[in-house]
Amino acid sequence: MMNDTAQATNAALRWLDRLQSAGPRSLLQEALPTDAATTAPALAALAAEALARERSLLVVTPDDELLPDVSNALDMNLRPLCLVLPGADYASRITLRATLSLLKSRLQRDGDDTQGPAWRAQRARLLEHAGHWHACLDWCARNGDRDSWPDDFGALFPVRFAPRSAAGSLLASPADWVVMLEPRIHAAPSLGPWAETAPTLLLTGRLTGAAALVKVDEQARLRIELELLGQELAELELELATAQAEIGDFTQRYHATIGGRMAELDLLQAEVALRRAEAAPNDSHSQRTAQQAWSRAERSHEESSRFADRKQAAAAVDSGRGFRAGTDVKKLYRQIAQKIHPDRARDEADRAWRTELMTEANRAYRNADREALQEILASWQESLHATTARSGKDHSSSSALAMQVARLRRRVTEIESELNRLYGSRLYELFAAAKVASRQGRDLLQEMAGRLEGQIAAIKHALGTT
Repeated sequence: MMNDTAQATNAALRWLDRLQSAGPRSLLQEALPTDAATTAPALAALAAEALARERSLLVVTPDDELLPDVSNALDMNLRPLCLVLPGADYASRITLRATLSLLKSRLQRDGDDTQGPAWRAQRARLLEHAGHWHACLDWCARNGDRDSWPDDFGALFPVRFAPRSAAGSLLASPADWVVMLEPRIHAAPSLGPWAETAPTLLLTGRLTGAAALVKVDEQARLRIELELLGQELAELELELATAQAEIGDFTQRYHATIGGRMAELDLLQAEVALRRAEAAPNDSHSQRTAQQAWSRAERSHEESSRFADRKQAAAAVDSGRGFRAGTDVKKLYRQIAQKIHPDRARDEADRAWRTELMTEANRAYRNADREALQEILASWQESLHATTARSGKDHSSSSALAMQVARLRRRVTEIESELNRLYGSRLYELFAAAKVASRQGRDLLQEMAGRLEGQIAAIKHALGTT
């Protein structure tokens, strides 16, 4: 189970036991953990347990303040199955769009992290709600975070977190289990079960510390929403970086295994076309065919030459595994993207510094270099501490925070476009086919190489060059 502390584990298991044994319309009550830092990991652990048991879960909070901590605590592999929706309208639309994009990308990438029972259940869920799923994808394609909400999007997510202001109207889809948080900081109305068919666990008591659920001012609320949006964007940046690294590694292996053979085959086919053209000098079709064949052979040779001397290609072929980044590397990259992203810059100098660090982070992630990522994060933290010591605490205005939100929205759109271009390429189609073949115990590139060698041998024999 993915949780941060033994206390969080114990709390999640206790809640799980009560929800599993409760009947419909039951209203259960428990005290919130006394340590605020335990609540978010415990809720994340409960979400993982619900997904493992193929149960849907709705968690209703009083406001948005706990949501960034919950989002950060969720299992990375299960994160796209969990909708964490803030109450503010402008932020909730961007969050929904980012989560839908992440889910779509993870399904298209079809990596090892989407092969477990929770993901098999999710694929079945999307088939059951295919109309809603396609409507949501169309909403995203229309730059939907500015349009009216898509219908019944909550049904697409087995786990949903939202404040009470959003949970009632936007997440009305039934859930097997409901958890409601009600810190008794103010007089609360009498509460009953959230839904007629689901047991409801009511967590009451006072939270203390940084994650205390208290009334916050407008600027503090904006900071909370921006933090949650930053986390969503970091998930998408990680998804894009992973897809690019996977296809980049596959490109190296493709050219090491296929590129040279393809260039040789194109050259031989051009030689055949040239001989036919020489044998029929008055045949315009033969002349054009020969010219086209030589142009194709030159392009193949140029493309193959770009990869011929790269050590990475040989290393990729030797390993046979492709790009692999462990969970610790992914968490580091996500943390860097969340904290350092250039779209969170205060001014141009700050943006230039953040851009430089993110460029280094992308390079380190591509190489799955954990130490380099740790150094980048340490460098950032040192710079941040120095800046804070000189100028004191950052008091960003509401307008400055709103500008950051606008930049995050644009970047979400850009990532969507980049992922769509990547997944729509012929090379990615081949990569996906190779992945399916690998799960069947086959090496598609080696099979292709074998067929190319057969064609090369046949043409050489016909030309009399063997």
